[in-house]
Amino acid sequence: MSEALSRRSAIRLLGAAGAALGAGGCSAALPTDAALRRPPSPAAAGGAARPGSAARVDALLGRLTLEEKTALLHGAQDPAPLGQAGYVPGVPRLGIPELRFADGPAGVRVARPATALPAPVLLASAFDPGLAREYGRVLGREGRALGQDVLLSPMVNLIRTPFAGRNFETLSEDPRLTADLVGELVRGIQDEGLIAGVKHFALNNQEQGRDTIDVVAAEQTLHETELRGFEAAVAAGAGAVMGAYNKVNGTYACESKPLLDELLRGGWGFDGWVMSDRGAAHSTVASINAGLDMEMPDGTHFGAPLREAVRAGSVPEEAVDLAVRRVLTTMDRFGLLTDRPAARPARDAAAGARTARRVAAAGAVLLRNEHATLPLTGAGARSIAVIGPTGQVPFVGGGGSAHVVPDRAAAPLDAIRQRAGNGATVRHALGEDVYGRPLPAGLLTPAAALDDRAVAPGGRWSHEGGFSLAADDEWTLTVHYTGKRPSVRLDGEELFPVREGVAEDFAGGLLSAAPDGRAVRRRTLALKEGPHRLAVSAEGGERGQRFRLRHTTGATRAADLAEAVKTAKAARSVVLFAYEDATEGRDRTSLGLPGGQDRLIEAVTAANPRTTVVLNTSSSTTMPWLSRTGAVLQMYYPGQEGAAATADLLFGDVDPGGRLTQTFPADELATPVGGDLLRYPGLGGRQEYTEGVYVGHRWYDERKVAPLFPFGHGLSYTTWEYEKPVVRAERGGLRVEFTLRNTGRRKGTEVAQVYVGPSPDLKLDQPVRALAGYRRLTLAPGEARRVVIDVDARALSSWDPEARGWVLGSGRREVFVGRSSRELPLRAKAVVRSG
Repeated sequence: MSEALSRRSAIRLLGAAGAALGAGGCSAALPTDAALRRPPSPAAAGGAARPGSAARVDALLGRLTLEEKTALLHGAQDPAPLGQAGYVPGVPRLGIPELRFADGPAGVRVARPATALPAPVLLASAFDPGLAREYGRVLGREGRALGQDVLLSPMVNLIRTPFAGRNFETLSEDPRLTADLVGELVRGIQDEGLIAGVKHFALNNQEQGRDTIDVVAAEQTLHETELRGFEAAVAAGAGAVMGAYNKVNGTYACESKPLLDELLRGGWGFDGWVMSDRGAAHSTVASINAGLDMEMPDGTHFGAPLREAVRAGSVPEEAVDLAVRRVLTTMDRFGLLTDRPAARPARDAAAGARTARRVAAAGAVLLRNEHATLPLTGAGARSIAVIGPTGQVPFVGGGGSAHVVPDRAAAPLDAIRQRAGNGATVRHALGEDVYGRPLPAGLLTPAAALDDRAVAPGGRWSHEGGFSLAADDEWTLTVHYTGKRPSVRLDGEELFPVREGVAEDFAGGLLSAAPDGRAVRRRTLALKEGPHRLAVSAEGGERGQRFRLRHTTGATRAADLAEAVKTAKAARSVVLFAYEDATEGRDRTSLGLPGGQDRLIEAVTAANPRTTVVLNTSSSTTMPWLSRTGAVLQMYYPGQEGAAATADLLFGDVDPGGRLTQTFPADELATPVGGDLLRYPGLGGRQEYTEGVYVGHRWYDERKVAPLFPFGHGLSYTTWEYEKPVVRAERGGLRVEFTLRNTGRRKGTEVAQVYVGPSPDLKLDQPVRALAGYRRLTLAPGEARRVVIDVDARALSSWDPEARGWVLGSGRREVFVGRSSRELPLRAKAVVRSG
């Protein structure tokens, strides 16, 4: 059945759905799944409202002036900035404290060191809600310790397209898995007394055009895909929600009454406050009347314009009071309005590091392992070539809001050498030079030393010279600097102009800084044979600065490749680190590895087939070289302890228990949005989610498209057998039982997955198979365990726009059990009965 829906109908139905859900609708008889139940939690951890809270907030509201009220509803300049993402000044005369907001999907983003946790997508790959809660607790404790009150985390948006630049910041393409993990992340953050601000509500699934794109999605699509995670966050007690930049069904998300008022509050019962993403508010009257409570980062719309609107009568002061009440009530719930607020804890860097290492190892996904390439043992563990720039320079995290200043970050090369021991030979080859070599001393006429140039405070330095190329060549020029970016002009063109907005603010997490901390910008150009002019100028500024200009050429790339091949041939095993540097503010332009990495892998695997490729990438990657590798280990962005965790996995100290939370496509067009510009990136400022409920692996199954690696895929160092399935109806859902056996010789970790087929009684779009449950288990060699997974009513239900609620999919349902969405050896059927 088609889900095509006009924009007007989508808006109407979304509003009606929110109201109906609030009234119970058809969902009243259906229990929510465990991840969506809100357990009681202590007030100090952001649980129930404190005794007397309403009276306390009423008293404060009665004493606040209009100017003081609006000052609580927008960001301002922090008088004591910590490099955080936002600040609200509070009202000192009434004891209302200031609020500080930090980005924090993978660690607390301030100017001070914090635990750089693995990327959330790596956490999700562990399929372990308990570990997600532990991850959240690290965020919560460190946010409080670093002087923050609100953490802009977790990112809930689904992985809809592999091109999205922030896929590493979020969790999964699957709505069920996302909901489970989001709920535990919120609980973990708020267990420590920090307010979780979940983002980006809603449908912010790409960076391209995110400020203006109009995302059109039908009601069933919304509820069964993107909204599941936000619903779980509300059920977990999230204190704040961040509105997205984009439009949803014709209206900006931050002024959408159907989203903010009717669904979020009326439907789900959200009682915290809604803030805008940075600069995502577009109006005063429409936004506050729709349910936006706070504008960030300043008062463009909610400062003087809001006060003027109240005085003019276009906004009733009661609307301002309601927004202030939501902010103050949440602050009071977290103990921020008491006379003696809880003392901030000290940072526990050692505990944070332990969790970071656990998560990095638990979420790593072994995609391929032929001829026992891994784990490294015997002769293969005593003679190793480590190849690639990220073998020597640790890739900690992505760029943008997820960037964290780590306590430390070791190089994988050092961790591998330490683990291999004194009797082993571990050599390194760069393979690809990402930071450049010094320009030849005699290149420019007149000559100038550009590899370490100092400019005094207040001073200025400049030089212009010429050089000539004997043949056409591809050059990458790289400037490294400590102050204001130097100007570098080649043949009259400025190579490194200052860009507007996030394109300038957010560079990648690896390539934007040199190993010594200097900022880096690079530009690749095709240069013609003959003369060229290079002009460089730099200012010292108040503190002075140092800079260097470096380059790579066709000749240096060939030399790096030759060295890598030579090193690979001389070793028994090769560990080749490959990277892709993603950041907020831009989408990927290709799913292939950047630069010459594909050529590097082709050459190295030809020289030594016992090559393991370790991928430090943000999302799925095309792999034209896959069949020639010995093994492929997906590590995403592994955080500050990534080197140690990688060594643990390579040498078999830890079994790779991670499973893909996103499908890896066989090519760039074979995706749910591939080849359809209206689906991605949009046409004429409009984007349509016409894939409907078939997000991620559901689309591959519905279209019978073979992926490169399916959702849920991941190998182990041992072998597994599934047997003796039993499925029966129980407690409004299904109880699935089966035996899982470790049939190998090593202790191992498996993620058993349960999927359910469609209901014959529902005339709605339904997935061929939907993830309904999973269990992460670790078993000894030969050990067998009887596994029980309960499939609740929500997992067996669909959203019916006509009924305006969840309806149970009754009838004979097929159940699948196995290791991934495509490896499901067990099948059984059971009858689901409504009522």
